[in-house]
Amino acid sequence: MGKLDGKVAFITGAARGQGRSHALRLASEGAHVVICDICAPVDGNMIKPASPDDLADTVRALEDAGHGTKVLSRQVDVRDFDALAQLADDAMQQFGRIDIVVANAGIINYAEFGDYTTEMFTAVIDVNLTGVFNTVKATVPHILTGGRGGSIIMVSSTAGIKGQPFTPGYTAAKHGVVGLCNGLANELGEHNIRINTIHPAGVQTAMGDAPGLMDIISKHAETMGPLFMNTLPALFMEPNETSSAVLFLASDDSKMITGLQMKVDMGMTIR
Repeated sequence: MGKLDGKVAFITGAARGQGRSHALRLASEGAHVVICDICAPVDGNMIKPASPDDLADTVRALEDAGHGTKVLSRQVDVRDFDALAQLADDAMQQFGRIDIVVANAGIINYAEFGDYTTEMFTAVIDVNLTGVFNTVKATVPHILTGGRGGSIIMVSSTAGIKGQPFTPGYTAAKHGVVGLCNGLANELGEHNIRINTIHPAGVQTAMGDAPGLMDIISKHAETMGPLFMNTLPALFMEPNETSSAVLFLASDDSKMITGLQMKVDMGMTIR
């Protein structure tokens, strides 16, 4: 028996990277999955976007894994609340329940502050913070309808714990996710809905390969380089290493945990 047998997980940003890994890990424990990704460019995003083929590859990987997982997949922009709400409604039609929500979709941009524009700031806030709000707003009514409680995992970052330079929009959004988590954990706890955040350091994904960031860090290495250093002897994690944290928070192993900021960061935020 799997830890999530019969449950349904709703995961954003699942075309590749951490989102795909989270979907595969939850499915391996018996969950059916609802996955979405914009699969298109976003103004203000410095990394190459996922594609429709990437999302199709995630679906194939889920179907080929042999766990009997049922999948509902769609291209959805998390900035579009109506589209997210329609996907959640369709999930209820297909599966009859939503138990787990992983608000994972995100973008990043960076520059020295003198070059960082209002448009760059707004783009990241819209996806990384408002997109998380929209995801939770679209799914919580269906969790409440089930009357069984549920688990919501918001993907933040080490930038949601410490003051990460050169990414003011990303850092503000990821701190905002913590505030959103804590407020909703208090409000929805009486319905047995648990809400937690995870805070990865560098993960080996397209976002981790964002071009040019190391050049900026190197320019300021003497003063700011230590802010990006890990305590453990690794530069990056693999996506499945963050998925272990997501599975823990999604399962009954964490049934008494809510409002937690769970660091999965190789020790980056100890100092």
